[in-house]
Amino acid sequence: MKTQDAMNRDWIATARTLSQALPYLQRYEDAIIVVKFGGHAMGSDEAMESFARDIVLLQQVGVNPVIVHGGGPMINELLHKLDIKSEFVNGKRVTDEATVEVVEMVLSGRVNKRIVQAINAQGGKAVGLSGKDANLMICDQTDPALGFVGTPALMNPEILHNLFAANKIPVIAPLGAGRNGETFNVNGDTAAGAIAAALKADRLLLLTDVEGVKNADGEVVTELSREQVQEMTASGVIAGGMIPKTETCLAALEGGVRAAVILDGRAPNAVLLELFTEHGAGSIIRALPR
Repeated sequence: MKTQDAMNRDWIATARTLSQALPYLQRYEDAIIVVKFGGHAMGSDEAMESFARDIVLLQQVGVNPVIVHGGGPMINELLHKLDIKSEFVNGKRVTDEATVEVVEMVLSGRVNKRIVQAINAQGGKAVGLSGKDANLMICDQTDPALGFVGTPALMNPEILHNLFAANKIPVIAPLGAGRNGETFNVNGDTAAGAIAAALKADRLLLLTDVEGVKNADGEVVTELSREQVQEMTASGVIAGGMIPKTETCLAALEGGVRAAVILDGRAPNAVLLELFTEHGAGSIIRALPR
């Protein structure tokens, strides 16, 4: 049972947090924030509800959020149920015609609509689409050996600006249209980076299952320059699955994004902590020093 004094302390702490957030709320008014959502944060109804609430709050304080999501585990689950065997080339899945149909079914259907419904349940107005809609993301084939895997080549973000003007929250499945009408599966981080660059977003947030970029001592580095990322990669400190994430961040910066952040999507309210507190919640990579 809480005492009145304990409750008063909680309320005072809450009020102090809100007051301290004011300059950050002002800083991000009308800003475009692209969030790549996936991994553990999608794994439970509770995590989904918390994420959706945070996104609706962002919009309520004047931010234009864009959600780009993954869905690998759900794709694997349905492929298994349908007994569709996957081939691999150099450790990468070959996306054949049967597989890309399943990918589109899962990403544009089940996963996309689950996120849309979660945001709408919190009072937001989310709209689900994929990179195929309104030619948002035109792709070239990444590697013929990998089948229907695409790399964004042409971006047409007009539909997203229209949704911002209508006070809607875009939720985007990482699928792109080929120049000859094909459907291409696009890596979720890559799609988020390309969309952020096309929008000249203020921030690209990559929610992951790790705390951020770590140095040689295993400590999370909270702020990095492009040059530091390149040095850490060359020396092997940044390795494995972190390499494509940092490469996505650097490509987004090159495309005009002000800063990109790799942060732990498992942490409660990670997006709010990153944007509206002084210490942030992950590793921010900037094109230029602040």
